[in-house]
Amino acid sequence: MNRPFIEPTSTVTKINVTPIIDVALVLVIILMVTAPMIAVSDVDVSLPPAETRSLEATHRVTLTIGHNGELAVDDDVVDYGRVRAVLSARFATMKDDNVLVVRADEGVPYVTVQDMVSTAKAAGAKRIAIATRQRGNQNE
Repeated sequence: MNRPFIEPTSTVTKINVTPIIDVALVLVIILMVTAPMIAVSDVDVSLPPAETRSLEATHRVTLTIGHNGELAVDDDVVDYGRVRAVLSARFATMKDDNVLVVRADEGVPYVTVQDMVSTAKAAGAKRIAIATRQRGNQNE
């Protein structure tokens, strides 16, 4: 009795991309979680609400004013007397289209914010933006 001839099955030569996609998605999630923490200081502020437009400039410095008078330039906490020198140093390394973003707690007196804006102008800020909380965004 003869057996019928059956061709041997060929091996699978395709690349399995599922693990690559899994790793890429995990990296994207890690990037999304850590991105907001990169350039913002640890000073806790509660921003006042307003309707604003996104800031398009790429050359920007962030000045944060905490509710207890803490000051930070980008992510560096600074003393009140050193703010102008630190801002001058940051603006000296930038192009002429620099932007200062002032993030002040809603409990900070207006006079303090006005004083910091004047100090920033004297330090070389070309444009100044005041950060506010977007409508419906209560997390900041």
